[in-house]
Amino acid sequence: MKRLIATLSAALLAAGPAAAASGPFFSLRNTDFIVLIAFLVFIGILVYYKVPALLGGMLDKRAETIRKELEEARRLREEAQEIYASYERRAREVKTQADQIVANAKREAEAQAAKAKDDLARSIERRLQAAQDQIASAEGDAVRAVRNRAVAASVAAAAELLQAQVRAGNRSAGIDDAIEDVARRLN
Repeated sequence: MKRLIATLSAALLAAGPAAAASGPFFSLRNTDFIVLIAFLVFIGILVYYKVPALLGGMLDKRAETIRKELEEARRLREEAQEIYASYERRAREVKTQADQIVANAKREAEAQAAKAKDDLARSIERRLQAAQDQIASAEGDAVRAVRNRAVAASVAAAAELLQAQVRAGNRSAGIDDAIEDVARRLN
């Protein structure tokens, strides 16, 4: 009821310029008065059917829906920030692990390189030793070959001397001398 009175008084105050029209204002021939009455009846119908309360309820429901959506958006935002923070932590952990893996790989590669270097040095040393052994064996073979030739040459020389002495008649003395000569040369 108070609303109706407030609405009517606002309408009367708004009708002030309409009172400046010619003729009596409260006459049914005055269009401004008719419009005022129609407006007041329209406002009364809206109030009677509680349209302002319905509109207020609808606006309240909409405000509540917006408030819930804002709370949901805040919750989702906080959740997204937590997920982002966890991904950043994971990324840092993965980076740390990757750095450790790279460091381990470098250490292993250096160790393998050092081992390969040592293996190569040992292989070269073995090959040098084998070459030296072959050289020593070849030297021994050469010395034996020279001795064998020397023996063969001395036996041939002794045989020639013996033949020459046998012709000269000194057989027994020549044989004894040749045997002693060969024995001296062999030792």
